[in-house]
Amino acid sequence: MGRIKTQDLPDLSTLLVPQNELMLAVEQAVLRNRGAAGVAASLAEQIAAKLAGVITLGHVDSGQRLLEQDISAVLQVSRAPVREALRILERDRLVHFQSRRGAVVTDLCAGDVRDLFDVRAALYVMLLRQELMEQSEDLKAVFDANMPRVLQGARESVDAYAVATFLLNSTVAQVSRNRIVAELLQSVSLQTLRYVRVGLAATPRDLPKFAKRWRALHNAIVEQDADLAVELAEQRIISVRDSALRELGASEEPAGDRRAI
Repeated sequence: MGRIKTQDLPDLSTLLVPQNELMLAVEQAVLRNRGAAGVAASLAEQIAAKLAGVITLGHVDSGQRLLEQDISAVLQVSRAPVREALRILERDRLVHFQSRRGAVVTDLCAGDVRDLFDVRAALYVMLLRQELMEQSEDLKAVFDANMPRVLQGARESVDAYAVATFLLNSTVAQVSRNRIVAELLQSVSLQTLRYVRVGLAATPRDLPKFAKRWRALHNAIVEQDADLAVELAEQRIISVRDSALRELGASEEPAGDRRAI
C-alpha cells in the first residue's frame, strides 16, 4: 500500500525542469562558486543547490515540508545525500527542522528582514570598500561587464532585474580576495533573495529608481570614490529592504506574527 500523501508537500517535479540563469546563480552561491572555479561538488551539495534554486524562486512555498524519500525518488538518488543536502540548506536558513515534520521551508517573516538586511549591508560595504582599496580594477571590470544587463533588466521585468543584480553581486563576492567575508555575504544574499523578489514584485514601478542608483554606484566605483560608493550601496540595500518590509507587514497584519523557528 502506498504512502498517504501529506497535504503540505510541494510538487518536486520542478527539480527536473530546465534551469534558468537565476537558478544557476543561486546554485553557485550555495556552492560558494566552487563549480565556477572548477572544484567538483559532492552529490549532497549538488542536491542542496537544486533545492535552493526552487525555494528562492518560489516554486516551493514557505512552510512546506521537504521529505527525504520524495526528493530521493524524484532525483533517483539514495536518501543519505538528500539528508546531508537538507542540512546544507539549514546552514543557509532556507529550511529548518521541526519535530515529527522534518525539514520545512523557512517562512518569509517581516521580523527577520531588518536583521538580515543589516547584516547584508555591513558585509557588502566591507567587501566593497576592501575591493576599492585593493583591487579596484577587478571591481570596475565586474560592474562594466554587468551593468548593461542590470539596466536592461530594470526595463524588462522584476525577474530579469533580480537575475541581473544577483549575478552582479555574486560576481563581486566571487572576485574578492577576502574569502571569509565573501562566503558569509553569499549565504546572507541567498537568505535575502526571497525577500528581494517579494519587495520588487510589490513595487515594480520602483525599478527605474533602483537602476538609477546602480548607475550612480557604478560611476562612484569608476571614480574610486569609496565613501560615495559605500553610501549608495547602503541606500540601495535599505530601499529593497523597506519594500519587502512594507509588503510582508501588510500580508502578515491579519494573521499575526508568523516568525520562523
